[in-house]
Amino acid sequence: MSPRRNRPRGGADNQPDAPREFTGDRYGLERTESWQGEDWAVRTVGGSSASKYYRCPGCDQEIPPGVPHLVAWPRYGDVDDRRHWHKACWNAKDRRTTRVQRSRSAPRY
Repeated sequence: MSPRRNRPRGGADNQPDAPREFTGDRYGLERTESWQGEDWAVRTVGGSSASKYYRCPGCDQEIPPGVPHLVAWPRYGDVDDRRHWHKACWNAKDRRTTRVQRSRSAPRY
C-alpha cells in the first residue's frame, strides 16, 4: 500500500498563491454601530480565538482566555484604540455611569 498524500492534487481551483477571501469565521463578522456620536466597528470574538487576558472597560473586570466577547474601536481610529468588552457590558454601555467604581487594591488601567 502506498502512503497517504498530504498535499492536494493539482487543479484549477487549487492554486497555493491565490489570495484567500476573508470569511469572518475566525474573528467573527464585523458590524458598525453608532455610539456617542461616533461610528464604532464591532467584531465578535469566539471563545477559541480569545488567547489572553483582557480588561473590559465597561465593568473593569478581566476577560479570561477562552471566553467569547467582542472587540470595539472607533471606525476611523487606530489599532491602539481597540477595546475588548463583555457582550453584556457593550449592550449596557449607555446605562452605565462614566465613573467606574474600583476597590482600593484594584489597578488603575
